[in-house]
Amino acid sequence: MQYTRNMATGASTADLVVVVVDVTSGLREQTRRHCCIAALLGVRHMIVALNKMDLVSWDRSAFAALSGSVEELARRLGMESLVVVPVSALHGDNVADRSASTPWYGGPTVLAALEEAPAGAWAKEGDSGARLPVQWVVRATGGGRGYAGMVSGGTLRVGDEVVVLPGGARSRISSIATFDGPMTEADPSLSVTVELDDELDVGRGDLIATAGVAPEATSEVLATVCWFDRRPLTAGQRYRVKHTTRVTPALVTAVDGRLDVATLELGPSDALADNDIGVVRLALATPIAVDPYRANRVTGSFVVIDEDTNATVAAAMVGPPVLAADTRV
Repeated sequence: MQYTRNMATGASTADLVVVVVDVTSGLREQTRRHCCIAALLGVRHMIVALNKMDLVSWDRSAFAALSGSVEELARRLGMESLVVVPVSALHGDNVADRSASTPWYGGPTVLAALEEAPAGAWAKEGDSGARLPVQWVVRATGGGRGYAGMVSGGTLRVGDEVVVLPGGARSRISSIATFDGPMTEADPSLSVTVELDDELDVGRGDLIATAGVAPEATSEVLATVCWFDRRPLTAGQRYRVKHTTRVTPALVTAVDGRLDVATLELGPSDALADNDIGVVRLALATPIAVDPYRANRVTGSFVVIDEDTNATVAAAMVGPPVLAADTRV
């Protein structure tokens, strides 16, 4: 269980995934599951180290056969780039330095592939418009209030008309401040404090969003979940949902299906077991302002919390599973 939980946690803010595959064992279910989770969480670049090549005497045909399976999986998951490297971790072959054992391999080492890979894009991806989940209300000396949080989805600018959700009140950004001083605009991934032209009732858990392209405030959510708990997930169970900075009670109204990690197809199921990936419907006690996960990783994701133990039992992405992409490896 912990492997799945750690994979979902790490991949949620990752641009690239590195997968180590034992060339003598091939693509196992756990490897497919991890790749599937990475793709569901928006990772679009993958490096695969085919390890233990020394145990197959650096056989080029063994590398080619398994590489073909990896490439097919990457295509079905919608990966935009893939690098497959023949490796012996025991001896360091093709990890940092090129190996004399693979004269037939012309690609990069694992280290070189990492250095050439794109980075820092996860918080800037999508086209949702600017979002600022309010994490803290800052009361200024002499009056006035600022609202602190991390920008995602788009650039927030002084003068922008914004809407505060889920309430729907509107205002304009009057100032943007950071630890380093004031600024006129804030790009995604930057933590800022904003002030509004109007005195509104804004608190932790609210969302400030660019008007005109604001997310939907809803009490009913369809989501793809990675289930971590040993107790199966079924309709009728109650949990808490933490979405950005808002926490609300939630009821599971339906389990729509379970994803087969071997075929990548969604099949019928009325329950999700430990490590399963599936689609569920939730009814929330208070509305949350959500985007589809592909539009914004921050406002398009949430975690599910057990009310009794406070344990995180699922990572969730708003919308049905999206694995395929238009681009090909």
